[in-house]
Amino acid sequence: MMQQNITLRGARTNNLADVDLDVPHHQLVVFAGVSGSGKSSLVFDTIAAEAGYQLNETFPPFARNRLPTWTRPDVEHVAGLTPVIVIDQRRISGNARSTVGTITDTWTYLRLLFSRLSEPYVGESNHFSFNDPAGMCRTCSGLGEVVVSAVEQFLDLDKSLAGGGIRLPGFGNGGYWYAQYADIGSFDPETPLRQWSPAERNALLYGGEAAARLGRRLPKDYEGIVERFERIHLRTSDNLSERKQDTIRRFTRSQACPDCNGDRLNEAARSATVCDYTIGAMSRLETTELLNLIRTVDSARVAPVASALTARLEAMVTIGLGYLALSRATTTLSGGESQRIKTVKHLGSSLTAMTYVVDEPTVGLHSADVDSMITLLERLRDTGNNVLVVEHDPAVMAHADHIIEVGPGGGGSGGKVVFQGTWSQLRRAETPTGRALGRNRAFKSTPRPAVGTLTVAGATRNNLQDVSVRIPAGVMTVLTGVAGSGKSSLAAEMVTRHQATVIDQKPVSANRRSTPVTYTGIAPAIRQLFARNNGVPASWFSPNSEGACPGCKGLGVIYTDLAFMDGQEVVCETCHGRRFAPEVLAHTVNGLSIADVGGLPIDQAIARLPDQRIARALGQLSAVGLGYLSLGQSLSTLSGGECQRVKIARELRQEQRPAIYVLDEPTTGLHMNDIGTLLQVLDTLVEQGHTVVVIEHNIDVIRQADWLIDLGPGPGRHGGMILFEGHAAHYLRHATPTSRALRQARADPAS
Repeated sequence: MMQQNITLRGARTNNLADVDLDVPHHQLVVFAGVSGSGKSSLVFDTIAAEAGYQLNETFPPFARNRLPTWTRPDVEHVAGLTPVIVIDQRRISGNARSTVGTITDTWTYLRLLFSRLSEPYVGESNHFSFNDPAGMCRTCSGLGEVVVSAVEQFLDLDKSLAGGGIRLPGFGNGGYWYAQYADIGSFDPETPLRQWSPAERNALLYGGEAAARLGRRLPKDYEGIVERFERIHLRTSDNLSERKQDTIRRFTRSQACPDCNGDRLNEAARSATVCDYTIGAMSRLETTELLNLIRTVDSARVAPVASALTARLEAMVTIGLGYLALSRATTTLSGGESQRIKTVKHLGSSLTAMTYVVDEPTVGLHSADVDSMITLLERLRDTGNNVLVVEHDPAVMAHADHIIEVGPGGGGSGGKVVFQGTWSQLRRAETPTGRALGRNRAFKSTPRPAVGTLTVAGATRNNLQDVSVRIPAGVMTVLTGVAGSGKSSLAAEMVTRHQATVIDQKPVSANRRSTPVTYTGIAPAIRQLFARNNGVPASWFSPNSEGACPGCKGLGVIYTDLAFMDGQEVVCETCHGRRFAPEVLAHTVNGLSIADVGGLPIDQAIARLPDQRIARALGQLSAVGLGYLSLGQSLSTLSGGECQRVKIARELRQEQRPAIYVLDEPTTGLHMNDIGTLLQVLDTLVEQGHTVVVIEHNIDVIRQADWLIDLGPGPGRHGGMILFEGHAAHYLRHATPTSRALRQARADPAS
């Protein structure tokens, strides 16, 4: 008889406290709890990891070496597992050649369709691939874009050559190339460039014919600034130094390829048509429009291809991505969009009795879009699968068959199962989530007055339809609207026109040695504290310097490459994972060695490390709700929301002058209790004189905004318009998705 539960006994992965748990099969199970409570440790690092590990063990070593690597969890007994499919919210790791079409395989079907039906005939499907020499545009190598000099950034017209009028590194007064322009007797080095004639500026920039037309004698080997810059930075094939890469980022821009105009394909592939559309034109259609077009293809020769393409496009529409085009680069997708794209391939799957592990599927979704995601989760369950969801959204909890809350707190205060039952039972439970569901959150009673405005006029970026807005300065403004409505485009336009700091959810570091304290700059102060108290050099207390354990070089583990078998990572026998040499560990502060400090939660470290500078800096991390993290925790283990809060903490510590901050969905990964902490942090930024602009769907954040800008009404070409500007409390009687969501939340605070 098949087991009816996933059974765990003695789970101790990360902060789990000997958890014993039975998770029912064939149900939609939601795991809730405050940030850092152990939800992910239970679902991803225990259930999914053990299922993945055991499945991989069934393959031969050669194949196993090419499969995802799973670290076996610390658990005494596991039973009732089925093969696992993990759908996380990490952005798709694509490159410049990765598009929505390539990542969903829809481009493959489309290429096959064109290779059979197009007029004129071009060739096999690889002739329509921009990643294949047979199909790619030669000018841009299939990228659709070329890098060109941002010449408008090269000169500061209010300065002379001697005063730094050429902004490029190495061209200023005293720079390597300065004499090639200031000392040749053809240009006045003391006159501001604005007072030069246009012909003189063109000769300075472009040389060649522009220099010849100037009518002055120039050296025979004279190179204009643009030509020299492009030769040095854009036409070199060697590995570029970090300095050169930074210069390229500052003084170049991408623009559509002049030959293919962004289609990425060669002329033959660009000219072939099906249903009077080229493949490039089809790739620019919204998915909904493309679906309707493909449905008109009735040739029996390609019936299987058209059917498969239609099914994949229908899945994208069902999951709420009908506004995306196949040509959209995956690097521009949000975490929520990336997650939904990953689920597309599973909608039509015939596999049953699988375990789907889904990480916050409502990330990036407006309240109006959540229902479609819930429908998807229920479809996966109804086809005979186990669906385990880590989620904070009450709407998803309300549709769950079973809810498990982990807590009660984060870090060492969590790791226990504090509730298991139904939605109605949770609403009555005395747990952090149960109490939060019963809390009535009101609108901000008195919005703060603005101290100025940030104007964005005539914005047409992406789907914005000639948008003009005035964003108040010195307050908190929320940009909201359904997915794809233009929120991020408007924020990007504001950042382009007004210097701003963007705090997004991208990983803060891929280096396993990086921790919250190294990233925020606290590490030197901790090392100096130990050095003062023990009379030894501060470098002793760095695992990356003199104090490193000689056995593992400060990593704490030894990795052994076993060729075609899984590599083996074991705790260093010399330092037992503590990363430091024995003589370093003998030195203490307040009874703590430097390795002990790395294991301290931030909140405890504030009390135990006798240094006001450290306490102030760590206080910023605690203020953003990260007090449960240990000082030595690798940044690579943080979620997107945690990464974002680490960035906020650094800005709280470093920025002194009034600045503009743009935050991209800062409530990602936050429990309802933690959202209150986040709002206090944002209020602190505003009280310090900063301007805060937040892209957000969370109703609690919207209600506490000083100013609300709602975009829509729909996604893609159906959006890009301003629906409302004002205080959220005045936005309850409109026929828009956001207004309806505000009314619903007012009627039922737990919804």
